[in-house]
This record gives sequence, C-alpha cells and structure tokens, in this order.
Amino acid sequence: MESRGVKALLRVASGFILMFLYAPLLIVVIYAFNKNISASWPPNLFTTKWFSVAWQNPELRPAFFNSIKAGVAATSIALLLGTLASFAVHRFRFFGREAISFVLVLPIALPGIVTALALSSAVEVGRSWFGLNFGLLTIIIGHATFCVVVVYNNVIARLRRTPGNLVEASMDLGGDGWQTFRYVTFPSLKTALLAAGLLAFGLSFDEIVVTIYLSGTTSTLPLWIFNNIQRPVNRPIVNVVAMVVLIASLVPVYIAQRLAGGAEAGVSRRNATAA
Repeated sequence: MESRGVKALLRVASGFILMFLYAPLLIVVIYAFNKNISASWPPNLFTTKWFSVAWQNPELRPAFFNSIKAGVAATSIALLLGTLASFAVHRFRFFGREAISFVLVLPIALPGIVTALALSSAVEVGRSWFGLNFGLLTIIIGHATFCVVVVYNNVIARLRRTPGNLVEASMDLGGDGWQTFRYVTFPSLKTALLAAGLLAFGLSFDEIVVTIYLSGTTSTLPLWIFNNIQRPVNRPIVNVVAMVVLIASLVPVYIAQRLAGGAEAGVSRRNATAA
C-alpha cells in the first residue's frame, strides 16, 4: 500500500503531465474566440466571427474534402492489406516469417522525412514508367504505407489473444473455412478492425510530412493549416480550424479506445469460458 505522501505526489505528477500535454491545445481553443487578429495575451474575448470567415474560405473546404477522401481510401487499403498480412504471419510458419513481421512495422518507426523522401523517389520512378503524377492518388498510396502498420498491429494482437480452439471447434462441428471465418473469426476481430480503421483514418487525416512530398498541387487540411499559419492575417482562421480538427479527432480516438478496452474484456471472458 502506498502512503498518503506517495499518493499525493502521484496526483501532482499526473496533473502536471496532463497540463503539459493539454495546455497548448487549450490555448489554441481560447484563441479561436479572440476578437483580435494578433495572438496577444490575454486574448480579447469573445467572438465567433472567425468561424463564419473560415467556412467561407474558398480554399478550406476543398482541402478538407481531400483529407477525407485520402483518409477513407488509405484506411480501406490498409484494412485489406494489413488484415491479410496479419493472417499470413499468424496462421502460417515459413522461412523469414519474423523478418516479414519486422518489415511490416518498420514504416511507422522510420522518421517521417525518410519515408517521405523514399515515397517521393518511388513516385518519380512511377512517373517515368507509368505516367504517375503527384496528387491525391499518390497521397493515398503514401498514407496507406504507414496505415497498414496500425491495422497489422491491431489485428495480429487480437489473433494472438483469440483462442485457437474456437476455430478447431467450428471445424469439428462441420463448418467450412468461410463459415468459420464468418461466425467465429470475424466476430472476434470486428472491434479490432473498427478500432484500427479509426486510428488509421486519424493518422492519415493529420499527416503532413509525407503529404508535402506527395501532394503536388493538391491541398489537404494539414497542408492548408501549415501554409496559412505563416500568414498573420489568417492566424485566427487557423485557430478555428485547429479547434474543430481537435474536437473531431477526439471522437475516433475515444471510440477506438473504448472498443479496444471492451474487446479485451470480451476476449478474457471467452478465454475463461473455454478453459
């Protein structure tokens, strides 16, 4: 048992860490309602005019929809490839299996600038061979390379926690491969897939380093923020957009965390029942 002093110290440390993480985000939210263009402190509150200015910006909405398109497409590709890769690594034993597992998670461990340069060079080669041009398609391909890692990690972790005797029991009861996947494997994976999809979409939606090197003339929301934050006259609009993105990002992260937590409890209960 910890003493009262230790508990108090832990509370203070936790509070300091939370303040360190979230105080800058809170300041951005406060500045979204600042009447002045300049970021002076304390801000001159309270106004909502910058929300209407942001909504009427002709460059903002296309950038937003491009981010949505790239996120949905990259997440769909990542769900397909990441799930297939996780099944292959988990179900089969073959030479180089551990090496493949390492290579699959490597893209997210590499510095973003290295990944961006590598993808940019690959697109240049693709331009010579296939006429591939920088734009939304290359953004989707680039985002999918690191979104696959998120899906792979989530799915293979769930497969490793799912008891194999459930699949064996389905086969013993006469179920074929498709029936076993539909009624046994997929129900145990669906929350992991949904959580991985939400996290992958959030990762794609916020990505900027890789996007800069692959976008060409196409703009996404992070690129719009990056380009306009350097213009003092547009700083209030950037604060509004950042606040909206912050609030919108909380939803998929919260849902993914709840799904992962609920799935952990469900797998534990199934393991206990099987035992």
